[in-house]
Amino acid sequence: MTAKSRKNLLLLLAAATFGLALYNNLLARRALAARPLGRFIHLRGTKLHFLEAGHGQPLLLLHGNGASAEDFTTSGIFGRVAARHRVLAFDRPGFGMSPRPAGRPWTAAAQADLIDAAVAKLGIERYMVVGHSWGAAVALEMARRHPRSVAGAVVVAGYHYPSPRLALAISALPAVPLIGTVLRHAVLPSLVRLNWRWAMKKIFHPATIAIPFATTTRGLASRPSQLRSISAESFLMLASALFPNRRYAEIAVPVGIIAGAGDQLFDAKTEALRLQDEISHSLLDIVPGAGHMVHQSNPKAVLAMIDKVAAFANIGDMAKHRLVRHD
Repeated sequence: MTAKSRKNLLLLLAAATFGLALYNNLLARRALAARPLGRFIHLRGTKLHFLEAGHGQPLLLLHGNGASAEDFTTSGIFGRVAARHRVLAFDRPGFGMSPRPAGRPWTAAAQADLIDAAVAKLGIERYMVVGHSWGAAVALEMARRHPRSVAGAVVVAGYHYPSPRLALAISALPAVPLIGTVLRHAVLPSLVRLNWRWAMKKIFHPATIAIPFATTTRGLASRPSQLRSISAESFLMLASALFPNRRYAEIAVPVGIIAGAGDQLFDAKTEALRLQDEISHSLLDIVPGAGHMVHQSNPKAVLAMIDKVAAFANIGDMAKHRLVRHD
């Protein structure tokens, strides 16, 4: 191949990359435009978007890595808890309509402090918090760091004791400067869309895929900005695995722990049992027939746990229980 041919090939590749980036960013804008607009709260140099409904004891809902506040509206949990709670479902930093400013390590602790400050700015002094997957790590940090604010927590399908895995390292690559930028804008969005059904099968197995969630989340999760946040949280999980600094035993508020018995992402049952042994005031429910998306497949299990933790938080006396269901 001549030098001129190589130059033309490089120009063609650059043009194709630029064209793909433009197309993917157009789809990203369309995905955001289709979302329901909630409220924004501005603080600490950024802003958080959230959906709000209902009255009563405040209840915060925190989604997992790659999802958004709609995770809880499509599952039906948001609407059902609004009958007895003032419910706020947040887009965590970098997801949905909440930006993720660069230059900050958005650890679970940092997000916990930000969200606690946000609800305090809204005039909420005491609340319950529910977190799924990566959101579970944030919920536990909120319970540990802000016990005067948190009345109780429910964690669903949390990866509480991550181990170093090659998959985490690969997932973190899109956060790398330069090459990560090209991957996020030109390559990965199409790959995410093409492999979306396979990914949904994996996180929902052994339950069936919840179509409302899969349809709503596909466009949001393939946005370049959200792919950056997804990879950044994979990197943070890898860092947590390599340099563990977990202090779950310090948590003094009631905690409900839920895991799907068939979770294929990790051994969620073992993680949940280990966490229950470490937190003195805890309830445990291993849900049969559910995978990582247990809150989508069996929202009744989450609603029941919310009620149990709320009851124990209100009476201030919680014995340690193990609720392993067999139905």
